[in-house]
Amino acid sequence: MATKIFVNLPVKNLNKSIDFFTKLGFTFNPQFTDETATCMIVSEDIFVMLLTHDKFQTFTPKEICDATKSTEVLVCLSTESRKEVDEMVRKAIAAGGTTYNEPQDHGFMYAHGFQDLDGHIWELIYMEPSAVNK
Repeated sequence: MATKIFVNLPVKNLNKSIDFFTKLGFTFNPQFTDETATCMIVSEDIFVMLLTHDKFQTFTPKEICDATKSTEVLVCLSTESRKEVDEMVRKAIAAGGTTYNEPQDHGFMYAHGFQDLDGHIWELIYMEPSAVNK
């Protein structure tokens, strides 16, 4: 069985976050969705648990980071093309997100990203297949 990753992110308004990520093309597992949390499906083995602050606080004794002021994690997703990077950033901005820098073109790798409604940074990259060691 493949290892799966579940990234847990606190959100201020679960319904607005679901709407935001739906506009970016993500879907959610209703089995793990209620008024306090949802399971966003990124891929077969990658999931993001969007949790209300109250729900998130049950998993940690630490204070929740305000992602609009501090960075605790950078979520980076690979894409199939440069066009997909640009399209996802465009959708994020149209849905109410923001960018935090300009696109980065390193020749073999292209990157750009956005901040979601809570300020979490989502980096998107496309890497030329010939540049990846096999």
